[in-house]
Amino acid sequence: MGNLYKRGNIWWIKYYRAGESYRESSNSEKESEAKRLLKLREGQIVEGRFPGLMIGKIAYEELSNDLINDYRINKRKSLERAVMSLKHLASYFADKKAASITSDVINEYIVIRQGTGAKNGTINRELSALKRMFTLASRQTPPKVTSVPYIPKLKESVPRQGFFEYQDYIKLKIALPEYLQPVLTMAYLTGMRKSEMLNLTWSQTNIFEKKITLDADSTKNGETRLIFLTGELFEVILKQKKIRDNHFPECPYVFSRDGKQIRNYQAAWHSSCRKAGLIGKLLHDTRRTAVRNMSRSGIPETVAMRISGHKTRSVFDRYNITSEEDLRLAAEKIEKLFRKRASSLSRSSRGHNLGTMTSLGEMP
Repeated sequence: MGNLYKRGNIWWIKYYRAGESYRESSNSEKESEAKRLLKLREGQIVEGRFPGLMIGKIAYEELSNDLINDYRINKRKSLERAVMSLKHLASYFADKKAASITSDVINEYIVIRQGTGAKNGTINRELSALKRMFTLASRQTPPKVTSVPYIPKLKESVPRQGFFEYQDYIKLKIALPEYLQPVLTMAYLTGMRKSEMLNLTWSQTNIFEKKITLDADSTKNGETRLIFLTGELFEVILKQKKIRDNHFPECPYVFSRDGKQIRNYQAAWHSSCRKAGLIGKLLHDTRRTAVRNMSRSGIPETVAMRISGHKTRSVFDRYNITSEEDLRLAAEKIEKLFRKRASSLSRSSRGHNLGTMTSLGEMP
């Protein structure tokens, strides 16, 4: 099916598939290496696995573009997160061919990223994007890569445990600028995601029925959610409605700043946290807080998951954090239980002794 020949000191191979001839350099001066490559190619042709020679010219950028297209075609809501990962990956892999991206090269990338201070969790998101690229490329017809390199998953730190006690919520609410106060209230009472709140529109909000409808396209898990408005939350939404009607009637967003969608709020947030003595608190901490509060209130977990938008029990459990106060109260409850049992046992024992003495004709 094929033969060997030399060009200068380098051995080349020639072989055929479907009547078409292929010539390929072994990149070696050893005849044995050329024989090994020829045998490999002949085997691939017989088994229908020969990818063609263009596969070695596929660049990283092509795989990256295919990943973005996959996200857009499937309307994945994590596209923004993927784009951020690709920016970091491109800084290292942009000038490389896909075939040259081996496990050794990937490990070198990991070391470089760790050297910049990137956390393992962040690097794992980037590696997941890289792995998805190769997986998509291997499924193409014809395939764009012959194999998917081994991509490790780094050990991540313990998930963040931050949450707000009620007094912390009140202190921060007072410290925040007026336009962010209603956002904090919504987050604290419902556990809504940041993107869900900042993208919330009046078309999703029904004042008369006192409910918010988050359709499947606006939620991370792709499921429709209903959030009912009561008490403080309803008052906040009513106030937002009055502000909008009186000053910014064209603004479609429930939460806005001067009639425009809230986007960059981090500087104001961190400044307010410092003022309230809550340095390091994140808006996302309210999500854990809401889950914890719902669980402590006796709301069934299935209902709490529907409100918070958690699709899997494992993630919900991770957000249902336990504080030192929870542990203290649990210890007190256990102590009360043992006291009650000890007291009951003591009364039972005295009654038994009394019965024994009476049966013997003795007075207590």
